Amino acid sequence: MTLFRTLCAAALFAAVSAPAMADTASHNAQAEKFLKLAHADKLTTPVYSQVQQMFAQRFAEAKAPESKKATLESYQAKANAALDKAVGWNKIKPDMVALYTSNFTEKELKDLIDFYQSPLGKKVLEKMPTLTAQSAQLTQAKLESAVPEVNKLLQDMSSELGAGSPAKSGSPAK
Repeated sequence: MTLFRTLCAAALFAAVSAPAMADTASHNAQAEKFLKLAHADKLTTPVYSQVQQMFAQRFAEAKAPESKKATLESYQAKANAALDKAVGWNKIKPDMVALYTSNFTEKELKDLIDFYQSPLGKKVLEKMPTLTAQSAQLTQAKLESAVPEVNKLLQDMSSELGAGSPAKSGSPAK
């Protein structure tokens, strides 16, 4: 009789969990569709570009002859491979899907997909990288004007606490 109960419990579990697994698979599929539409697989492209520039800069600083360009390219390829292991799309995609499914319902993801497939949504996708970069530049420029005052406040606090100059107790804000 125990075997019968075990089989019944297993059948009940399978019947109950099948719709949940289907819902999860469907939810994940919507997240993947949205991420593809939003070009999330390109999120790390700036990191790759920055690393490539670092190697090129180091190559230039070393005043390496043009005949050593193959060495530079070899190291850049190795760096790309290292980045692929850490932040390649295949590595971060499962985490991105989990992130989006935990923050958006399947219906919300469908609505986002509908929006980003609309003319306005396509324009947002096209303009967003530039707008984000320009917003960061604007913020950075405004922030730089506060740095001297923040550094002065750090110095004043250190003096008031009897810690001396910020260089002795820690580094000042940039």
